[in-house]
Amino acid sequence: MSEAVETVSEESKADAPTAPSVDSTKINSKDPKSANDSTSKPASSSSAKQKNPMKVDILLKHAGDAPIMNKRKWTVDRTKKISWVADFIKKYIKSDSTESLFLYVNQSFAPAPDTDLGSIFDCFGSDGKLVLHYCRTQAWG
Repeated sequence: MSEAVETVSEESKADAPTAPSVDSTKINSKDPKSANDSTSKPASSSSAKQKNPMKVDILLKHAGDAPIMNKRKWTVDRTKKISWVADFIKKYIKSDSTESLFLYVNQSFAPAPDTDLGSIFDCFGSDGKLVLHYCRTQAWG
């Protein structure tokens, strides 16, 4: 009975696709086309995320009846305040400066207007960006 099992496993090994052989001289060569691209991509993408440590990527999403911004992802200084972001959004959507605008971090709480974006990003940022929701009426919290 063990012979039958061995023959089945040998047949399945023969049917299984084999990995292509890799020539080690091509991997170590200086030709970029023959180099292994999978090892070079993560290094460049991680350096792109950390291009400037004094900047923060923020993603602005609308909520409720707030107008939708055409461009949602912005890179701003870490030292900017939440009140600056609110004023920026009001100018971008051409809203009255007297009209109220509420900002929420990750759909959960409204930060104080004098809070730095850098400290909020350090605590609540994910995937290299800080998600802020804006609306004209209170939505969360």
